[in-house]
Amino acid sequence: MKSLFLRSLLSLSLGATAFGGAQAEEQVLNLYSARHYQTDEALYDGFTQETGIKIKRIEGKEDELLERIRNEGAYSPADVLLTVDAARLAAAHELGLFAPLQSAILEARIPANLRTSDWASFSTRARVIIYAKGVVKPEELATYSDLADPRLKGKVCSRSGSHPYNLSLMASIIAHQGEAKAEQWAKGVVANFARAPKGGDTDQIRAVAAGECAVAVSNTYYLARLMRSDKPEDRKTMDKIGIVWPDQKTYGAHINVSGGGVLKHAPHKEAAIKFLEYLASDQAQRYFADGNNEWPVVVGIKIDNPALEALGKFKADSLPVGSLAMYRAKAQIIFDRAGYR
Repeated sequence: MKSLFLRSLLSLSLGATAFGGAQAEEQVLNLYSARHYQTDEALYDGFTQETGIKIKRIEGKEDELLERIRNEGAYSPADVLLTVDAARLAAAHELGLFAPLQSAILEARIPANLRTSDWASFSTRARVIIYAKGVVKPEELATYSDLADPRLKGKVCSRSGSHPYNLSLMASIIAHQGEAKAEQWAKGVVANFARAPKGGDTDQIRAVAAGECAVAVSNTYYLARLMRSDKPEDRKTMDKIGIVWPDQKTYGAHINVSGGGVLKHAPHKEAAIKFLEYLASDQAQRYFADGNNEWPVVVGIKIDNPALEALGKFKADSLPVGSLAMYRAKAQIIFDRAGYR
């Protein structure tokens, strides 16, 4: 009996050692991503080639992923959450999903205004004003405030006021001008609508080109994608519209970000940090620009994207992304009161 007991104990010990060894050797990163771009495959492949860490990815809509992570709790297999827009990243922060982000590399490479204590931006897009050539003069659209000018009555198209892109823009207006002026602006924009808000940014661009409205707002990512398209209809669309960089004499154009953070219960925290640091590398930063029409966050990265180059240089709003997060809820309240649905 004693011999049997010792053999059983030895067997369990060896089994535990083997299991522990397998865990130690496992090179895996579990990524939950709301970035739905086929071009990101090369980005992930580059990380695996550089580190040997295999990425297991689950993609989904932002709200679905946030709910999934929250429901999984301490048993969540997710290591990193990637998504687009400060409002969505702020929602993850408010739910307590992120772990504190500690990395000397990220602190050195990513500007302070583009990161917070638990998430960081890795690429940016600017939110610009587009207009129908020959219908509206670009000098009439020098600022976001001009979108509320009564002379544009019946000429403005927009996507939903509850969309994170618009919530982030409203949050920046609150941060710069205060709640009272922000609400006045929202009511003025609503009074200028050519139709009820609907569709995405590309839909707004096409609506302006088609004459459904004369003015709209879009992220540069969508414009660059149309500019690089081989489709004749996309080239015709771009021929009919003009682009204005807003607020170049004051705050600068509002910036949307794509970013992410390490999740609080990440089982592979070391791999997670390595992945985020890789996203800030020269290689990955160039890929965001050249492959997916986004601007790098790291200063001095040389890019090769004819569409981004054609859009030209501009002054970007340097408002900290944490400020956008702070006013996210207030932005929705103001939009609701203004009837910006």
